[in-house]
Amino acid sequence: IDHGDVVLFSDFEDDGQMWRGVGPRLSRAPVTFAQPYKGIPHVHVSISMWDIANTTNIRADVKAESITNEGFQIVFRTWADTQVARVRVAWTAFGELPYDEGWELY
Repeated sequence: IDHGDVVLFSDFEDDGQMWRGVGPRLSRAPVTFAQPYKGIPHVHVSISMWDIANTTNIRADVKAESITNEGFQIVFRTWADTQVARVRVAWTAFGELPYDEGWELY
């Protein structure tokens, strides 16, 4: 099991596209696992913090894409007039290690 938390963007600080833009927008962030898995792991992502304007509808989609045994990409999407100031995404990966002695009991 591996896990982490990634701040994808803080667009309110510099009037970035997620904060001031309209229409389809996306942000990607690469994640590298602490050590490679034997095969492709299962990856779960979820929004752990978001700061969104209250003057527009809240529209968001977050997912893990391009998953390999070494890492993946977090992808956040929004659309229409939604204004997103910042987003943090938590992730957890579950998979098999390359060898049986690759873990420790505490």
